[in-house]
Amino acid sequence: MTRVLIVGGGIVGLSAAYQLTEQHPDVEPIVLEKDDAVARHQSGRNSGVLHAGLYYAPGSAKARLAVAGIREMTAFCGRHDIPHTICGKLVVATSTEEVPRLRALLERGTRNGLRGLRWLTAEEARAIEPAVAAVAAVHVPEAGIVDYPRVARALADAVRSGGGRVVCGARVDSLRATASGWVAETSAGAFEGDVLVNCAGLQADRIAALSGARLDVRIVPFRGEYYLLRSDREHLVRSLIYPVPDPAFPFLGVHFTRRINGGVEAGPNAVLALAREGYDRPRFDLRDALSALAFPGLWRFVARYPRVCADELRRSSSRRLFAASLARLVPEVEPGDLLPGGVGIRAQAMRRDGTLVEDFHFVAQPRALHVINAPSPGATASLAIGREIVMHVRPALTRAA
Repeated sequence: MTRVLIVGGGIVGLSAAYQLTEQHPDVEPIVLEKDDAVARHQSGRNSGVLHAGLYYAPGSAKARLAVAGIREMTAFCGRHDIPHTICGKLVVATSTEEVPRLRALLERGTRNGLRGLRWLTAEEARAIEPAVAAVAAVHVPEAGIVDYPRVARALADAVRSGGGRVVCGARVDSLRATASGWVAETSAGAFEGDVLVNCAGLQADRIAALSGARLDVRIVPFRGEYYLLRSDREHLVRSLIYPVPDPAFPFLGVHFTRRINGGVEAGPNAVLALAREGYDRPRFDLRDALSALAFPGLWRFVARYPRVCADELRRSSSRRLFAASLARLVPEVEPGDLLPGGVGIRAQAMRRDGTLVEDFHFVAQPRALHVINAPSPGATASLAIGREIVMHVRPALTRAA
């Protein structure tokens, strides 16, 4: 039997394994996850949003796979009784200067194939979200929320039922190419496979280096911090409220998300993380810090966006500034309405010239594929990304059979 080693038990790695069991019953996927459970990082620490594909450049992998992925994900959730709600989203222009960009977003979403997009006046926007500040808005009815950790666990169960393996506590320490495939030496022993798929997220560039792949990008981690609205203020947000992205800035900006398990989350910001997995204290890891600070691309990024970087740092340490950013969307929000929330770390690929890799990014190698960049909407698009991975490695599977 052909075996595929998949490094990383997040939602993308599990989706790749699931799609292999669905499309190639003669293939055994072996997921190697270093933690003691799946979905401990980006897959389990995001905002839980089902992204419909509004923001992404037409023709890009993000646009194509997000639009296909949200429909596949909602169907998967329905089959497996996973909590999810298609609650819709408002993208809000808070000034007349933002209106042309909002219209461009509407056109982009239409080109990407989103269904039911609507341009709203201020009054129409407030009929959906009474507390919002808007001069205009776009309603995205296909957007929603979901429990992604539960999706990941269902995927892991489906992989096992389909003849695959999900091995937790298997940190990959080395990779060795052989005449017929790969050997992964892990903390749980050695595993052999015919094909290697790297879905290691925050560690994807390091796993690629272990395989001998040469990359022209590096993972630079950005810490995203969230607040929760006090329970007596949750009525201010009914579903999802997002800003119009500014093309001059590299990040979307803080927004509001109603959570599938209750409550309203506000955030995230985006601050350079000095520990790739530093969710709680300590938030400093010497190896991770040196990796980021020694990378020329980071300093070129800071030089390109000095104000953004400074503002994000200030907002990280100031509830008042965080609340002021949120109040652009919902003016009634005050600092006292915010309670400490969760933390996630985004694995963002960056080039040496300081530009962010905007699209999903795959790097091929003989009998191997590395998923180097799969941030948002990676979770939404994960099943579609998994299908894409299978398409990429199918020639290697045929040769190995």
